[in-house]
Amino acid sequence: MSDVKKMSSSRRHHLKSLILSIAATWIEEETAELIAAKAAYLSEHCAKPDLSGDQAALMEICKKIHQLLDKIDEERYDSESKVTKSDKEIEDLKMKVVELAGVKKPALKKVRMSADSMLQALLGGKHKVTMDLRSNLKQVKKEVKEEPAEAAGDWRKNIEDKADRKKMFETA
Repeated sequence: MSDVKKMSSSRRHHLKSLILSIAATWIEEETAELIAAKAAYLSEHCAKPDLSGDQAALMEICKKIHQLLDKIDEERYDSESKVTKSDKEIEDLKMKVVELAGVKKPALKKVRMSADSMLQALLGGKHKVTMDLRSNLKQVKKEVKEEPAEAAGDWRKNIEDKADRKKMFETA
């Protein structure tokens, strides 16, 4: 690989053009070989008709050629119909594969929607349903407990009570 990078661009261009010219001559030789092979096949399998004879013999030869052409056309039609049928089967199988694989569903986007508008979208505009859930809730009144100010003020007494409880657990 390092030798290729050291090569100058003109040298690389020259080699590339040589390779392309060699490939072009090979293609020309191949086409000439194909033409020769086709001519050899036709001369071997399709002999030139004998055109000597009277008009009735020539008409018979024409009828035979037409019968052969009809037979070949039927075979061509049959083969074309088989190909189209198999193409259709292939397309059906491809569709089944896609169906079995499943279509990937796009990720759902978050949408801010109230419950009323959601029900309206689901049920349609005719139905009038309200989902005001707060109206169904019970109203609860908070009771404010008033603690005596004395308990909050005497903190030393609370500490002594807790110390007595601690002693009870330690002795038990």
